[in-house]
Amino acid sequence: MAGPDAPSFADAPSLTDADAALVEDLLSGSHRALARVITKIENRTPGYRAIVSALHEHTGGADVIGITGSPGAGKSTLVDKLAAAYRDRGDTIGVIAVDPSSPYTGGAVLGDRIRMGSNVGDMDVFFRSMSARGQLGGLSTATADAVKALDAFGKDVVVLETVGAGQNEVDVVRTADTVAVLVQPGSGDDVQTLKAGILEIGDVFVVNKADMDGAQRTVAELEEMVHRRDGGTTGRGAGHHGAASMASTGAGGSAAGHGDGHHDGGNHGDGHHDGGNHGGDHAGGSGHGESDARAGDADAHGADADDSWTPDVLETVANSGEGVEALIEAFDAHAAYLRESGEIETTERRRYAAEIRTLVRADVGSLATAEIERHGGIDRLAERVRDRETDPYAVAEAIVGPIADCVDEERADDDERDD
Repeated sequence: MAGPDAPSFADAPSLTDADAALVEDLLSGSHRALARVITKIENRTPGYRAIVSALHEHTGGADVIGITGSPGAGKSTLVDKLAAAYRDRGDTIGVIAVDPSSPYTGGAVLGDRIRMGSNVGDMDVFFRSMSARGQLGGLSTATADAVKALDAFGKDVVVLETVGAGQNEVDVVRTADTVAVLVQPGSGDDVQTLKAGILEIGDVFVVNKADMDGAQRTVAELEEMVHRRDGGTTGRGAGHHGAASMASTGAGGSAAGHGDGHHDGGNHGDGHHDGGNHGGDHAGGSGHGESDARAGDADAHGADADDSWTPDVLETVANSGEGVEALIEAFDAHAAYLRESGEIETTERRRYAAEIRTLVRADVGSLATAEIERHGGIDRLAERVRDRETDPYAVAEAIVGPIADCVDEERADDDERDD
């Protein structure tokens, strides 16, 4: 909570009448409005910041799950089955598949959309492919804003499937509450990648394609790494239950047979929305307002005396849906742990701190770029440095100086008002 001496901030950007109506439609449950808002966010259309600012106060109800892993691990197929299983228990779901950027347009390649056909036609499954836009870890700032739109809309669960990019997948942590890392059997290189750093961001580890040779060995290697992680460094500053290795349960998480094709959030009409009440009852699962059942799930996964979280290592066969229900139980257990332990507050604080830094750096960078252009452009400045007419420090001072002066002037005005 801000103290009495907390700095004041400028008012949120003003919405145009058209954008205000769009926000109102989104909050009323219009999928068409949701699709339009995400398009504005992805394209950085003028006014998008005011829209995201208006939506912010309506966020905080969705469980945000990141699904990451190397290409070929079966992420898209598993996400499809997860969406179907969540719908079977009555949850509404939003899926953002972050694709590699097209080298020609900067847009999403959209390959993932083809592999997610089980939920086509279901208005309560909103699917959107988005471009990574060259961001490390595959998640752009636009993706984080799109998550807010889905959250404000009232989706119970938001799933992010990200580009596999090794250690750079730490970007997932800044957007997701729970991170699942997928590995396929016999992937020695993948396991080495986990050792290199991605291990530290995983809350759940999934050996997908567990019907392949080498699955048990991969499970054993992951369990050993989790054990070492608990004995030494810990990831994300959080922890909970004992490392319960859960074998394939055949839990009936599959909901295949809904049809083929792809599901594009942009094609939704103004459909019925029943996910706005996060505290509502769901068939086979608790809403966001009912944590007791999921807290029980967390206990079932095994609570350590120090109340720390140790990731599960699970097995799934995404094509058949085997193990999907057990995976959702693990997600529920982690969500319950975050709420019951208060760790969700730390997670959110860390996420917003990273977002603020990213936005400030981007905005200051834009101001600096404009100043560089005002001084003749970067090539002209570099040429002057090469000709010894000036030096890099002097150029930097000339570029940053006016910005610093404005900040100093604003600070002085604040001091006068405080006096």
